[in-house]
Amino acid sequence: MSDQDGKKPLGLSGGARSGRVNQSFSRGRTKSVVVETKRKRVVMPKPGQQSAAAQNAEGNKGSKTVNDAELERRLRALQAAKAREAEEEERRKQQEKEREEERARRRAEAEAKEREEREREEAIRAKEEEEKRRREEAEARKNAPAEPAAPSPAEAPQADKQPRGASKPAPQPARRKEDDDRSGRGKGGDRGGRRSGKLTVNQALSGGEGGRQRSLAAMKRKQERARQKAMGGSEPREKIVRDVQVPETIVVSELANRMAERAADVVKSLMQMGMMVTQNQSIDADTAELIVEEFGHKIVRVSDADVEDVIDQVEDKEEDLQSRPPVITIMGHVDHGKTSLLDKIRQANVVSGEAGGITQHIGAYQVTTESGAVLTFLDTPGHAAFTSMRARGAQVTDIVVLVVAADDQVMPQTVEAINHAKAANVPMIVAINKVDKPAADVQKVRTDLLQHEVIVEALSGDVQDVEVSAMTGQGLPELLEAIALQAEILELKANPDRPAEGAVIEAQLDVGRGPVATVLVQKGTLRQGDVFVVGEQWGKVRALMNDKGDRVSEAGPSVPVEVLGLNGTPEAGDVLNVVETEAQAREIAEYREQAAKDKRAAAGAATTLDQLLAKAKADENVAELPIVVKADVQGSAEAIVQALEKIGNDEVRVRVIHYGVGAITESDIGLAEASGTPVIGFNVRANAPARSAANQKGVEIRYYSVIYDLVDDVKAAASGLLGAEIRENFIGYAQIKEVFRVSGVGNVAGCLVTEGVARRSAGVRLLRDDVVIHEGTLKTLKRFKDEVKEVQSGQECGMAFENYDDIRPGDVIEIFEREEVERTLA
Repeated sequence: MSDQDGKKPLGLSGGARSGRVNQSFSRGRTKSVVVETKRKRVVMPKPGQQSAAAQNAEGNKGSKTVNDAELERRLRALQAAKAREAEEEERRKQQEKEREEERARRRAEAEAKEREEREREEAIRAKEEEEKRRREEAEARKNAPAEPAAPSPAEAPQADKQPRGASKPAPQPARRKEDDDRSGRGKGGDRGGRRSGKLTVNQALSGGEGGRQRSLAAMKRKQERARQKAMGGSEPREKIVRDVQVPETIVVSELANRMAERAADVVKSLMQMGMMVTQNQSIDADTAELIVEEFGHKIVRVSDADVEDVIDQVEDKEEDLQSRPPVITIMGHVDHGKTSLLDKIRQANVVSGEAGGITQHIGAYQVTTESGAVLTFLDTPGHAAFTSMRARGAQVTDIVVLVVAADDQVMPQTVEAINHAKAANVPMIVAINKVDKPAADVQKVRTDLLQHEVIVEALSGDVQDVEVSAMTGQGLPELLEAIALQAEILELKANPDRPAEGAVIEAQLDVGRGPVATVLVQKGTLRQGDVFVVGEQWGKVRALMNDKGDRVSEAGPSVPVEVLGLNGTPEAGDVLNVVETEAQAREIAEYREQAAKDKRAAAGAATTLDQLLAKAKADENVAELPIVVKADVQGSAEAIVQALEKIGNDEVRVRVIHYGVGAITESDIGLAEASGTPVIGFNVRANAPARSAANQKGVEIRYYSVIYDLVDDVKAAASGLLGAEIRENFIGYAQIKEVFRVSGVGNVAGCLVTEGVARRSAGVRLLRDDVVIHEGTLKTLKRFKDEVKEVQSGQECGMAFENYDDIRPGDVIEIFEREEVERTLA
């Protein structure tokens, strides 16, 4: 193949198989380019020329011809890419060179700095040696016999004029040049070219410095310092003797920290003593004392109980005290109107929220009277089972209001309340309630109190008595005036500017909020964020809620608040103390928990053979009724346990193997199954997994809301005098989806029956977070607009409670029926 001008192809052989492009440039002009493929060769003409074959092939789509403009563009792009690559390579080399120079400069600076440090150290050391040598020479001259001084120039002619027979003083020996060089050091002199006391190796070896040479010991010291510095060592420092506090047991690593020694050195010393331990193991105080003395420190023996010393026990100064509200405790017998009287004062309705109309928890409230006085009231239960709760109420109170019904007489719990008030050494005010009833006999109540050494003012005594009526409000102003008068006489004061201290009135485990404690602050101010320890528990105040349910930022003396942020549920009656750090609180709580465990173990252990035999014989002859108890609050659980432990005689007794606060869980069911015991729930319910586990394992769960029924039922079961059992059969559960307000009816719950059936004739309970809120009957049960007798599972319905409107979406309605069943002991 040839071009139209008759020129031959340039440098391409006909047998070539691969496509190549050969380019050549001469005098800035582009020659023809031959493109060779497997089948044909195409000759590309010079710029400005176009062959006939090329003109004929312009419309051919399969042509492989490349024009000159495209070729030049590609060549320029290639040259630009190579130029950029060369520039990048040059830039990288330049940056690498600059980095090397920077590293060299830094190394040179570090070496110069190190060299200056060494020179400075050498100069200081040489100066010290020179001063020491001078002191020694001065001491030697002082102790040597006195020599005649050399004559001064003025005295020299006179000395020459002395007689021939006179003796001349001995000439003073000349100093060595080396001494002159040494004396000139450190005085600004620069003898022999020496600078700042520096002596180089060349000068030392060549005998420079005017003949002065470094001693071999100095060279060895210098080499040793250089070796230690190269190995990372440092100059030996003076030993610091520390006072090391050692408790009864201590971890090896903690002992090393207190001595400021390396843990590896302490472990090594212990191994040399024959004890193969690690730094995470504990040693006793005697072994720790040997280690402390071996390391040269002083030991200070401390007790585990010293951890509580961080709690501030300093007495408050008189100028720091400020007036605080009085704390009034309402006491009396069951159904004498204590809570109703307090309701009238607070203009609230607390009785409606109590099961059976009796108070079973300690309530703490603040009331502001019409005169502006702030009063803190504690409402304690009146049943005999709540003796310990009333005792705690008396321990934190300033004034006791003893409520006695005018239509009744002084009952056992009234006498008990009188004894608690006398034991607490607090003043008492007698409120004679129900004076509006026809059967009221106020004078009989006054005379009955005389039998218990309570003499009221009406009988020329010193105890105030007020006739009141919780229904009509009669005598309430006089009662508040009497309380204010008594508080004024007491002159109650506290220091609010100190770490808070208070008493736990009640504690419970809330599903949504966790452990919650009702605390009455006695000293200081409790603030949000404070770290505290209470009994065997500790925590950090996450939130404070007052008696109205409002969130507050702080609580001063005599203010009751709910505290959130505990790591566990404390015991009612525990003391709350604020500490500085979480570590201190955790350490105190762990110590108290361990001490309580040791005390329980010691109390339940038989120490002699006679005690073991007596215990085994007693266990053989006594039948036990084991029980697992779960309650809604800590105080109720304590009271139930105390009441149940009193049940029994020489042949039978009740043993509570476990009690706690909160809903019944699967672990409670497992414990009951292993022990063969029933589970008693007081104002709480089992959650869904626990109900399923109880059905599978055959564990009986009994629910109670009144302590009378619980105690009587357990007493009947233990004694064997069992009558007809009122058994509750749960027939269904309903979930409240929405609440509607209907005029004339009240709140109506739109429900979905999730299990079983809902019947109009059955009893119902309202559950909120598995805790019983209300128990009663249905006022209405509707399906669409029609009143129905029952609603099956999976259907929607409307329910309204009789005399109760506090219902919320998400609550659960429990439907049950009661039946009488004859029972016998197995």
